[in-house]
Amino acid sequence: MRRNSGERYPVFCTILCGALAGSVLVAVSEARAADGYPSKPIRIVCPFPPGGGLDFVSRTLGEKLAERLGQPVVVDNRPGASGSIGAGIVAKAAPDGYTVLLASSSTMAVNPALQRLSYQAVIKDFTPVSLVSRVSYVLVVHPSVAAKSVAELIRLAKSQPSRLNYASSGTGSASHLAMELFKNMAGVDLTHIPYKGSSPAVIDLIGGQVQTGFNNLIPALPHVKSGRLRALGVSGPARSAAMPEVPTIAESGLPGYEALQWYGVLLPARAPRVIIDRLHQEIGAILRLPEVRERLTHEGGDVIGSTPGQFASHIENEIAKWTKVVNAANIRAN
Repeated sequence: MRRNSGERYPVFCTILCGALAGSVLVAVSEARAADGYPSKPIRIVCPFPPGGGLDFVSRTLGEKLAERLGQPVVVDNRPGASGSIGAGIVAKAAPDGYTVLLASSSTMAVNPALQRLSYQAVIKDFTPVSLVSRVSYVLVVHPSVAAKSVAELIRLAKSQPSRLNYASSGTGSASHLAMELFKNMAGVDLTHIPYKGSSPAVIDLIGGQVQTGFNNLIPALPHVKSGRLRALGVSGPARSAAMPEVPTIAESGLPGYEALQWYGVLLPARAPRVIIDRLHQEIGAILRLPEVRERLTHEGGDVIGSTPGQFASHIENEIAKWTKVVNAANIRAN
């Protein structure tokens, strides 16, 4: 027998009330999670060893967060697998705001193109909080190379296909991918010589065993100033304060080129919005401090800051960019 429409109202009301009650419970739960946050120490997982750029940013941020939040902030270095081990730890952590990831572009954008990971870098297992800073690389050549600009290096490489060698800190490393992007955009063929780390790569560059390569800006600066290496261009969208006389690669012969190491803060997925907002607010305030900006700039970095949504879009764009480079060069992780 057909029921009239009025008999359906109690069922509809029950469903609607249940949904509303569930929403209220979620809101109350999130409010309780943030009430008094933080009430215990916070751990920043740095997925690279002590002493590097990411570790420096982690400790700079952690020091100021501790001052502002009134709780200890501990930097926990968990190196291995190009940052995948540390990132995996955070992906599996409770989303309560007490385990934070300070990630790099290598971890969140390059690794997904090179490896099968235990975490998904495209915001499946993480909640972006803020982009913190970015660092340019510098394209250098040995002084014996007959090129004093990016345009001249491109012309030289085109006149001598495969004759010029370039050093990288390893297959799949940031310096490797930066040069593969350069080769792709410039239409040149250079021979890749991978090393086990940036130090041996620089040693052979200085010695003339290899002719060119990308290097981290601050470590390369003393060699450029001494004349042992010649800087042709920085990889970012603007000149670096550390090398203001060196043009960008884009303005010196390869328009549109950009390759950056960047650092950002993420939480595990499903972190409460109120905690995301609190950390975003505090990080933004820290990045506006003159002493923090000076410290990061001194290490070759540009202070950025962003909204969580902007950071999420940035990660997705970077993954797409480097996946294209990796596939075009047929690069596979060791």
